Formats: sequence, structure tokens, C-alpha cells
Amino acid sequence: MVGAALAAALGNTAYRVVVLEQQLPEPFTAEQPHDLRVSAISVASQQLLAEVGAWSAILAMRACPYRRMRVWEEDWQSGTLFDSHDIQRDYLGHIIENRIVQLGLWQALEQYDNVEVICPASINQIDYDGSASTLTLDDGRSFHTSLLVGADGARSRVRDTAGIGVTAWEYPMHVLVANVGTVYSQQDITWQRFRQTGPEAFLPLSGPHASLVWYNTPQKVQELMAMDIDSLKAAFEQHFPAELGQIAAIEGRTWFPLKRQHAQSYVKPGIVLIGDAAHSIHPLAGQGVNLGFMDVMALRDVLREATPQSLREGAPLQDYEKRRRQPNLLMMSTMDLFARAFSSSLPPLKLLRILGLGLADKTGPIKNKVMKYAMGLSSTL
Repeated sequence: MVGAALAAALGNTAYRVVVLEQQLPEPFTAEQPHDLRVSAISVASQQLLAEVGAWSAILAMRACPYRRMRVWEEDWQSGTLFDSHDIQRDYLGHIIENRIVQLGLWQALEQYDNVEVICPASINQIDYDGSASTLTLDDGRSFHTSLLVGADGARSRVRDTAGIGVTAWEYPMHVLVANVGTVYSQQDITWQRFRQTGPEAFLPLSGPHASLVWYNTPQKVQELMAMDIDSLKAAFEQHFPAELGQIAAIEGRTWFPLKRQHAQSYVKPGIVLIGDAAHSIHPLAGQGVNLGFMDVMALRDVLREATPQSLREGAPLQDYEKRRRQPNLLMMSTMDLFARAFSSSLPPLKLLRILGLGLADKTGPIKNKVMKYAMGLSSTL
């Protein structure tokens, strides 16, 4: 998603852009079940997708706007409700399947004559000489570039080729994701309840469907994955709050470990990292892909202003890292703080959490500022 967004953002510029993608996304049909991999796309990310010509294509497939978000620990009524109407907005964001975002971007790329997409493309070798790179594909084709963008995920081959290290650690929990059919009709709220073992979250999908996210110990998540469908359905209805309602069907499930990772540098001469190649974050607030899209906006701006001479000297890439490193680190650290604070069973800290969520619900200006920050409409808290 992030790499395709950057390619589209550089459409109709003086750059010649080549996108190397290993696998075609599966075409969309309305009858398909929802994918398990979804993202909460912020308003700022939506604006980027609209600017590059992908948003209308995405909406023509499917997306679910959410207008409210509730966060609580002990009791639904004692938590915090974020409502888009409080900041004069129609919605806080959209829950969209990752594949649909990618398909929308691929449709947008077709309109740009300076962008070439090669897919499937399997890279055999990357040679980096300290200022430029040569990529050789399995089929023998090769590409020489003065700027190689690593948008190839948390296990980035581009990052490894450049010799850029990472600071990383694994969180002591895994996460189960399941798509379910619900007895409720279309919903416009996403919610998250914090428990000592990890949060439980509800993300609405289009129609009477939802994505359920269950953080827990690695052992518990594997037990849940091993359950038959009826047992898993019963476990959801037993452990999730009553606000979930009755589950009509479980349509799919998967799991993954949780890991924080931050590249020690985003740039080297002729190489730049964006998205998960530069940073992977705890998914607690669903900000991962939005941080990647903000990387795209920053890199787009510096590249549009750059000259061939300045690119050779490296100033635009250094400017990109200055713009993005601290905001990314702030979001990563904030999510770590939340994860640790809500996993503690100490009574004083638990009381402070409950009081804090209740107080946050009554402090309108602060709550509204948090909403705008999460939506990407404000750069500061």
C-alpha cells in the first residue's frame, strides 16, 4: 500500500518511477468475503488517496466509515467516547481491507505515464555501491537507479542491503483476528476494551460484518486458533463485552505476533525507507499504515522540491528523515506506554486508568485535540 501510494504521489513529475511488486492482488468482486487484513484509514490518509486518484476506486469497492470510537476498561459508561460530530466531521476514518486499498492505488497508477509497474517481479540481487543501486530480477532484467525506495515491509531486503540496523523487541502477547457476521446491521462505531491480558477490539466492516481483535498471551492465542468454529464463537461471546451482541458466523481467522521495530536510520545516499521498512508499531490504535502514508506525503514533498544536484548531495533525504523520525517515534512510544499501563494489575494504577478514561470523556477540548491528532489533522497533541 505504502509503496504504491508513493509511486502514485510521484505521478506526473519529472521522475521515472518503476514499481517492483512480487504478487498481483486478487481482483475484487462484491460477493467475496471480507479479507482478514484491514486498516483504519485516517482522514489525512484518505486525503492522500484522493489526491493520487485512488479514493473513488476504493469507495467503488467497499469501505466502512466509522463515526464513533469508545475506549473503556471496567464499564462501557465509564470510558471515553470519541464522536466525529464533536469536531464537525462526518466520520473519524474508514475501516478498509488492505487489498482494496492496494487495488485502488493500482488503478490510479494506470493514469501516470511516468510510472511503470512490473508484477510479478522477483528480485534476485541488489547491488549497492554507496550512492546508487542495481537490481537484477530472476528473469535477468536489471534496473539501475539513483534512488531506491525500500517499501518492502518489516523484513526489508533494501534496508539489509544498505546495512541499516534496527532497534526491535517483541511484545509478550500475540493477537487473534477474526471476521464475523453479526446480528446487528451496519455499525458506525469501533470500540476497544482494555484488560490485563490485552485489549479486545471491534472494527465494523461493511454490512452486518465486523473484525474482532483479541490480544492475549501466545499460549492463549494458539489455543483459540486450535478451537473449532463453534467453540471459538462461544469464547468470543463469553469473553468479549455484551456490546458485541450475538455472533451469527465466524468467516475467517488468523493470528500474528506483535513486534516493535525502528530503523536506526531512514536514509543512506541513494536509499530511503518508508512504511514498515522504517518502523513497525504496536497495532493498538491502528496507526501503522497511516504513519506510512505520512512518510509518503513527506517524501513526496521533498522529492518534488529537489534538484538532481541536491539529491546527489543528499539534503532532501535528510530533510525527509528529520520530518518523519520524531513523529514516528512519538507515536511508537505513546503506544508502548498505553500497552504497558493497561497491562498492569496494580490497584492504584488500575484506579488511575479508570478515572483517567472517565475524566477524558468530560474534557472536550483535550478529547477533540486527540481526535484530530489521530485523524492526522493535527501534528501535535
